[in-house]
Amino acid sequence: MARELQGRKIAILAADGVERIELEEPRGALYGAGAKSDLISLHPGEIQARQFDMISAGTFPVDRLVSDAKVDEYDALLIPGGTVNPDNLRTNRDAVTFVKNFVASGKPVAAICHGPWMLVEADVVRGRRITSWPSIRTDLRNAGAQVVDEEVCVDGQFTTSRSPADLPAFCAAIVEQFAKAGQKVAG
Repeated sequence: MARELQGRKIAILAADGVERIELEEPRGALYGAGAKSDLISLHPGEIQARQFDMISAGTFPVDRLVSDAKVDEYDALLIPGGTVNPDNLRTNRDAVTFVKNFVASGKPVAAICHGPWMLVEADVVRGRRITSWPSIRTDLRNAGAQVVDEEVCVDGQFTTSRSPADLPAFCAAIVEQFAKAGQKVAG
């Protein structure tokens, strides 16, 4: 397997209610390409994962609190979906600031399903082409995004997808986009 992300470190921002497959599959693709990642969240310990938003789907261990995370320690940011996950994140000032600062850094940011809600909350979608789960497209439009209905949408530093059905295309796209990231981060 190619190692195009060898030496890269990816921040994965997620909270309770994350859609398990939307964290697990992209993280696996990133690992398969040689990247390391930190699961960054709102509280220590573990976060609760879901399947189809309704079914408990186990837990993921938290590596770092968002209040302690620094953008310059990561090469790219991944925001998985699930309805509850970004709804929890977008009410947390540290999480919103982390996303806003990540976007300002120019580094790649990927979000799937309901994940782009965090981009709306951080006020970083104006004039950008974005796709998402259908129920948040009005929020994206109201925040100034050009909403598209595509399997995967790449616009500058942003890579977005609509749903778990798009994961194969999303995973391939984030590996490609994250490999284009500027400077490698040690560790």
